[in-house]
Amino acid sequence: MPLSQENQVELLKDILNNHQTDCCGSVAECEQVERLVKSLMVNSSVKQNVKAVLQEIYSYSQNGINSSDLNQYITSHQGRLSQWVDDIDNFS
Repeated sequence: MPLSQENQVELLKDILNNHQTDCCGSVAECEQVERLVKSLMVNSSVKQNVKAVLQEIYSYSQNGINSSDLNQYITSHQGRLSQWVDDIDNFS
């Protein structure tokens, strides 16, 4: 059964929050973020300002997947991670 848009958004925020609080993550989590963002980007009910934030998150996940030191990469994005979650909350 596919996740609803609300479930996708909540899962995305959970993963980003975990990256922000734990300062670590896995390639599998980055791949999950990538899949969630792709699904939300093609959803016509997602607002355009949210899609701009989603594009940034998509780039974050792709670069994380390809990072040689994922935990350091996540740590270097601490400010953005919390901002993205706030942005999603404010726009949705």
